[in-house]
Amino acid sequence: MEMLRTPPHLPFLDGPTVMAPNLRPIDEVAWLFPDTEAEPWLEDKRRLMVSQRDQVYAQAGDWATDAAEEAAGLVLGVQSSAPLEIASFTPIERAASTVSDDLCVMVPRDGQFMLGAASLCAPTFWSLTENIGKPLSGLHSLLPQGGTELSSRINRIFAGLQCGPVLERFNWTVQLGRERFTPSSAPMKRALGELEVSDAASDLYLRVERQTIRKLPETGAVLFTIRICVDPLAPILEDGEMKEQFRQAWQSTAEDVAAYKGWPHYQHAIDWLLASS
Repeated sequence: MEMLRTPPHLPFLDGPTVMAPNLRPIDEVAWLFPDTEAEPWLEDKRRLMVSQRDQVYAQAGDWATDAAEEAAGLVLGVQSSAPLEIASFTPIERAASTVSDDLCVMVPRDGQFMLGAASLCAPTFWSLTENIGKPLSGLHSLLPQGGTELSSRINRIFAGLQCGPVLERFNWTVQLGRERFTPSSAPMKRALGELEVSDAASDLYLRVERQTIRKLPETGAVLFTIRICVDPLAPILEDGEMKEQFRQAWQSTAEDVAAYKGWPHYQHAIDWLLASS
């Protein structure tokens, strides 16, 4: 039986999911701690880093090496746990093996910030191998309206970011099952079509991305961290007030954003959950 916990983050309480950055500064000591996902995820993450390294680690080229090493040093400098010692691992992989967070290094190049290196073990329906080396505009191309405005805003934020401050934001969605390594949503969508609505509803999970960014002083790159939190949705919605706030956030999310997140595939299961007492 799955042990339930109090979810560390419930961003739907702040309203509908949006594409805007909505970044806020946090204390540096809260950057990677407490690591709420270390116990349920870090051991599995480490196994994945070894068994499927070609899918969860990538570097675009030598031009990203200095930034990746600086990012790794920053993480290892505040981390007390021992990294996974694998001879072939790069510094960014060693650093990523100490935290539940994924580490993505955005490198300034040709006037844009590009995904230069990453250890990404919990992608939210997104392939690292397909996106390594792309600029922000390429990373956001599938977003509503092609993500053009969002990419421009984030590029300006990255360029103007000062060394020292840590900025945080949250993103959320729902998914079928508790899997964290999800480079594609296709298997979940197929399974949803084959399940009875009550069975699908009972296996829905709230998937939250806790994201941070901070500027690297030597290279001017930006370290983007992503911590995935996955919690069963039904127990969260047992609280009447919580259910109503989730309903409002779900229903008031813009149609194009909901479509991008694949929410129409989940609508029947969400309706069943919201209608249950």
